[in-house]
Amino acid sequence: MSKRIGVILSGCGVYDGAEIHESVITLLALDRAGADVIIMAPDKDQMHVINHQTGEVSEGETRNVLIESARIARGPVRNVAEVKVDELDALVLPGGFGAAKNLCDFAVKGADCSIDGGVSNLIQAMHKAGKPIVAMCIAPAVAMKALTNTGVKPTLTIGTDPDTAAGLEAMGGSHENQDVRGVAIDETNKIISTPAYMLGQSISEVADGIENAVNELMKMLE
Repeated sequence: MSKRIGVILSGCGVYDGAEIHESVITLLALDRAGADVIIMAPDKDQMHVINHQTGEVSEGETRNVLIESARIARGPVRNVAEVKVDELDALVLPGGFGAAKNLCDFAVKGADCSIDGGVSNLIQAMHKAGKPIVAMCIAPAVAMKALTNTGVKPTLTIGTDPDTAAGLEAMGGSHENQDVRGVAIDETNKIISTPAYMLGQSISEVADGIENAVNELMKMLE
């Protein structure tokens, strides 16, 4: 039977949503691994909207995270708050600033961030059920916050940036330095992470890291 893998997106676009390259590479790697994918996102407005041509905030413009995520999914996605742990064998969180702006507010508040309730509940339920979680790029901040809120102390990577790593560790877990193709594997908590565009200079090396993470996930699910 195919493994059912949930993928949480955070919009569409690196500066205010899910990183598109990371998301598509993730979906491709999961498909090649024979997984059945359930794509989901929070049903709420983004923190803000960024003009990706200029990098500036588009004042007065609003976009919905769920609706924007459907652009990457090529159709409707599930509301993360309505997805049950029994529907999934594993959970994957691609990165992009949306993970740190829409799934949580780590981009603004650092270690003192809060996390979207539906995202937090699903991550915590997956961990409690002993089901693996994969987090990429800055998304380890989301997983770290959800789990340390329950007293779990996971080990994750965002690459090698000392300030961001310190922000993760300030939440109560541990950081492991990895290069762009590297994968941190917390066997105890069944959490896999890879730096992706936190370090990546090309789409090919980011793809290598994501594919390595997906391969480790499928081994963990055997």
